[in-house]
Amino acid sequence: MLEGKNVVLGVCGSIAAYKSALLVRLLIKAGARVQVVMTPDATNFITPLTLSTLSKNPVLTDYFIPETGEWNNHVELGLWADFIIIAPASANTLAKMANGLTDNLLTAVYLSAKCPVYFAPAMDLDMWKHPSTTENAATLQSFGNIMIAPRNGELASGLHGEGRMAEPEEIIAFLSADIKKKLPLTDIKALVTAGPTYEAIDPVRFIGNHSSGKMGFAIADELALLGADVTLVSGPSAQVSKQRLIKRIDVTTAAEMLEACRQHFTMAKVCIMSAAVSDYAPVTIATQKIKKHEAGLTIETKKTTDILKFLGDNKHDGQLLVGFALETDNEEANAIEKLKKKNLDFIVLNSLGDAGAGFKTDTNKITIIDRDLQKTTFDLKSKEDVAKDICQKVIALIKR
Repeated sequence: MLEGKNVVLGVCGSIAAYKSALLVRLLIKAGARVQVVMTPDATNFITPLTLSTLSKNPVLTDYFIPETGEWNNHVELGLWADFIIIAPASANTLAKMANGLTDNLLTAVYLSAKCPVYFAPAMDLDMWKHPSTTENAATLQSFGNIMIAPRNGELASGLHGEGRMAEPEEIIAFLSADIKKKLPLTDIKALVTAGPTYEAIDPVRFIGNHSSGKMGFAIADELALLGADVTLVSGPSAQVSKQRLIKRIDVTTAAEMLEACRQHFTMAKVCIMSAAVSDYAPVTIATQKIKKHEAGLTIETKKTTDILKFLGDNKHDGQLLVGFALETDNEEANAIEKLKKKNLDFIVLNSLGDAGAGFKTDTNKITIIDRDLQKTTFDLKSKEDVAKDICQKVIALIKR
């Protein structure tokens, strides 16, 4: 859930600041980009060098950089962040946040933020139970900020009770769960196919196509970002999923792709078949490399199973099935025929005649046609942005 996210981690003056080192490490491990902002007092508990090394970014502590005469733009930081996490959040910083005081860079970034803000209090028992702290925490939550409540345990003073900052692992789990429950495709299983299939002629040759898998991988990544539980069935491809929770199944032939889809299709609510599956396979596969002959070579072929048609024929109520049509002529008519014949909910049409679209490119130009024959045409975009358009159509149909 934190993959690719921009996170500002605010560290305040508290003995619990030592935990921020592990928190940074866990955020980085989860795939987030981390910018640490420390209050001046926090540097007495953990060094900026430690957090800079772990975050791979310079730690910010002041508005101004005396050596260069430059300043750290709190407004830009607030806009850059997808999330702000203040951990540990001291009583002093909670009071400043609740009352809009900005005498340090961290509170200025907080007041500039347009993103969700999480805070994990850390202080002694009596400080946490004091009415002013209780009121400040309640005020911050009334503003829409999200508290990761302190835990009960042994405190630095020797007392035992509430006030311990949540452990870094607990904070990461809290963030991931909170983010996921707000996503539109949470708990929805999705099946995506990508790339080509290869049909062997002999041990070194095959029938295949130019598909790179870029479009299918972009769709799988976007579905995962939206909260879906994604299974990606990929033919031979050098692409790598950006989202680590995607379950990838590698196949080579159309028959192998069909079998993988059969295994996962029933449980999937959303199925997006973007793979360029071979329509034909050799009847006989030579066990040794075929030698060159003057007379040429004739290969007898047979039709492969139409995976999309099989899924369309076996689709159950509530399932969403999406296909692709890459055409060179009579494009819209051919796409509509495929939409109807294969029982699709919508089809994504693109043309080899459009510059920048098709196989191996980083861009695509598509038209979406749904089963009501409503047509939406999009401009040339990156395949990541095309994936967003396709997934927004999926969300709209699921919510309908």
